[in-house]
Formats: sequence, C-alpha cells, structure tokens
Amino acid sequence: QVQLVESGGGLVQAGGSLRLSCAASGRTFSPYDMGWFRQAPGKEREFVAVINWSGGRTYYANSVRGRFAISRDNAKNTVYLQMNSLKPEDTAVYYCAAGDGGSWPPLGSRLYAYWGQGTQVTVSS
Repeated sequence: QVQLVESGGGLVQAGGSLRLSCAASGRTFSPYDMGWFRQAPGKEREFVAVINWSGGRTYYANSVRGRFAISRDNAKNTVYLQMNSLKPEDTAVYYCAAGDGGSWPPLGSRLYAYWGQGTQVTVSS
C-alpha cells in the first residue's frame, strides 16, 4: 500500500501561483509513475500531469502545458505540482496518484492504483 497526502491548495487570484505537494508513505515510492488529476464541480476527473519513476519524463494536459510543472524528489517521497498563471477554470479538487501502468504516458485514471484525498484549489477572477 502507498498512502498519499496532498497539501498546498488554497484560494488565489487569477494570474497567481500555487505549489501543490503530495507526500507518500508506505511502500517504496520511487518505482511509481506519479500523476496529478483534478475534478471540478459537476465534471469528470481529468488528467493534469504525470512524471515517470525517475523524473526523466513528464507529460501534461494541453490545458496546463506551459503553465504547470511537475517534479519529484524520491529521497523525500514527494511529488510537486507548480502551478503558474492560474485561471478560474483551474478551480478544482486536485488529486495525486501513484501508478505502474506500463504504457507512457499513463493518462487514464484506471492506470493508477493509489490516490490521495485531494486538495482544493480555487482561482478567483
């Protein structure tokens, strides 16, 4: 089992920045691809970004590419999501997830075995 706990969410004005963190505990963190997803009210959960086990590969949803950056520190068992130039449409609950789905990039939520509880991000206009 891998336990994941997100932090860093909050309320920010449009154009601002936030950095989300996801701390892992339990089984060894490093073999897993780590992804970020988000779910806005009334919408399905959607893929945001993923980083492979070594940190050498990343992939982003078109809606966040160039504004968000995912990174990881395997020594600290933590993955990060730096979010810049935030827009009101980025408002959602953000979830981190751990998976070993094999194919790259792992975009589907079913490829992730472990999930955090989520952290709320609200961007005001």
